[in-house]
Amino acid sequence: MMPDVTWEDLGQAALARQFPAADAGSVADLVARLGPIQSQNARAPFIGLAARHPGLTHAEISAAYEAFEIVRGSNLRGTVHTATAADHGLLDAATRLGQRTIAARTLNLVDTTLEQVWRGIEDFASGQWRPPAELFEHLLEWLRRHDPQAPHRLDDPSGRYFAFSHGGLIRRPLGTAAWSGQGAPGYRTAVDVLSPDLSPVRRDLLENPEATADAIVLRHVSCYGPASRWDIAWWSGLGLRPIDAALMRLAPELTGVTGPDARTYWHLRAQTPSPADIPESALLPEFDALLCAYDPPARRRFVDPAHYDILWKKQNGQLLAPLLTHGRLTGFWRLAGSGARRTLLVTYFKGTPKPTKTSLEGPTAALVAALSVQVTDVQVQQHG
Repeated sequence: MMPDVTWEDLGQAALARQFPAADAGSVADLVARLGPIQSQNARAPFIGLAARHPGLTHAEISAAYEAFEIVRGSNLRGTVHTATAADHGLLDAATRLGQRTIAARTLNLVDTTLEQVWRGIEDFASGQWRPPAELFEHLLEWLRRHDPQAPHRLDDPSGRYFAFSHGGLIRRPLGTAAWSGQGAPGYRTAVDVLSPDLSPVRRDLLENPEATADAIVLRHVSCYGPASRWDIAWWSGLGLRPIDAALMRLAPELTGVTGPDARTYWHLRAQTPSPADIPESALLPEFDALLCAYDPPARRRFVDPAHYDILWKKQNGQLLAPLLTHGRLTGFWRLAGSGARRTLLVTYFKGTPKPTKTSLEGPTAALVAALSVQVTDVQVQQHG
């Protein structure tokens, strides 16, 4: 089958959604437009938002968190994401579906159900912010009282993580720690904090797995599309079967093109992305959407496979912070030093354009504003 589009076509269409030229509005408006932001590295939303809206400050993004206009929680695929308050209910519902199998295998419940366990965690985290150790001890005690026969497997890191990775919780830094730092988090039941107006939507999604899958598909293609069934399944953690069923139900709203890998890539019939405002250079965070919104083989729309193997550290599952040049990921960067004064080290891959210090002035300024640091020097080098 002859492809309708190239990798470059797919990349340009997705960039138009991720780098829209129109005014972004508030921080929450920008997150709503871009979609959930993977945030296990706490600084990632600050860097990613500023790369797309230069001039956005650390104080402005922190204020949006403090007002719970955007929230952070463990949800899709069990990873941490930042999303709008309105999106949290969808991510919660999708997490309960996508993580159900691993949760059942971890807890091995005999006398109770996963829904009862989740409700017990939410009851305990209602009214105050609970650190992970308290949530874990609560879960152990809850199981001892309600399901003493359950041969649970909570004595390893993945088991301990289960206590605070429930999609119904949101998290915040405890004490005076910055939202952009890796300080100790506290967890609280989301419905305690978010607008009561969002509860009916969340309840409808929790009670209707098909509606959840449909909403996940529409959310993905509107923020990251064109997207294949594999892209949506990977990002959401739902698996191919519910995504395929959702794509069939949503067929009147979607149109597809054949990609260079013979896969079908879907986008909304009614959506015409605004003109893209793709910068000459941008400094993106680890786990940026240009990588993590897509099935790994399809990430070549933004990065050559050989370069992807450098960015992704397979041995520990970590990603280097990518450098974006003319819409392609052509290197990586890091801030060297400690404290407020840093050196920006930018590394570009052999065979890609060497970024000039002039082209890095705007991205550096965006980084400075987003992280509230000083960059005293910029150094550029070729990889290898």
